[in-house]
Amino acid sequence: MTRTRRLLLVVDAPSLLHRNHHARSHTGLRDRQGRPIWALHGMLRQILESIDSFAPDAVLFGLDDRTGSVRRDLYPDYKAGRAEKDPELVDQLDRAGALLDALGLATLTPPGLEADDVNASGATWAAANGWDCVIITSDRDAFAHISHHTRVLRLIDGGIHGSPMLNPARLFDLYGVRPANYLAFAALRGDSSDNLPGVQGIGEKTAAILLDVAGSMDAVWADIDHEEGRNLLAALDDWAAETGGRRVGTTVVRRLSAEGARERYEFNVRMMSGRDDLDLGLTPDLPGSRGLLPLDLDRVTSVVGFLDNDFTTDFAVRVLTSRPASG
Repeated sequence: MTRTRRLLLVVDAPSLLHRNHHARSHTGLRDRQGRPIWALHGMLRQILESIDSFAPDAVLFGLDDRTGSVRRDLYPDYKAGRAEKDPELVDQLDRAGALLDALGLATLTPPGLEADDVNASGATWAAANGWDCVIITSDRDAFAHISHHTRVLRLIDGGIHGSPMLNPARLFDLYGVRPANYLAFAALRGDSSDNLPGVQGIGEKTAAILLDVAGSMDAVWADIDHEEGRNLLAALDDWAAETGGRRVGTTVVRRLSAEGARERYEFNVRMMSGRDDLDLGLTPDLPGSRGLLPLDLDRVTSVVGFLDNDFTTDFAVRVLTSRPASG
């Protein structure tokens, strides 16, 4: 079937690097200067597999600003508790942008922000310009950007071909949540990996039920403010009667009405919301612009060849330049 809309592939580069560092460190791969490259090589292989599979018209890589964090400035305990990064992973994280830029691909390191924000802005840019979008990441925050024209390939241990592709229906099957409510769902549940506690007593299952029954958190808070939660309680009790589920209405209303509950929810929404207004620097109607495929043959051959892996170089030439590799 012929594709009628152009496709933007948005890649969470740090996500790929972290996974490949841990999965491939046993290889000990190094470049011609003796620097570690196993995470970079694994990332590049997965990028090539993705481009080969999806045939995007443009590719954008999001990178984290490793010199500062707006979210950490707001909340010093943001991501506290994570293990210190291996110095050899840090080295490859620091070199990833230069590698991708040297190939002629588009990268964006937003000041004080993260690859998550590039994901959000990429999905928004695609929608505004009539493109489809695929986001590749292992971060669940990207699920908030899923729509009929944006899908998320949630990278897991199976790699590109073994990872689930999420669209609105698949997201609902997995979590019982529609994309428009995913941010609210995450804010209620919290995110231990980012050290963001959820609303006390509201777990993943309860959050999904609440949003399905109420429709939105705006409706929930309005009912708590103006009706002391009576309509919400009745709706949750009706849900329990219809489904045979546990009656949770009284408990949910009490927990959402507790001191600090709304503040915790709103703080999490603020921390988890991706910036969707970044200037991506994409100029798709200008031939030769960064991020547009195909890329320059000599450039690809030179840059990928430095990784000292003939198979990857041949693969990169075929996928990135649309030309067969020279014998």
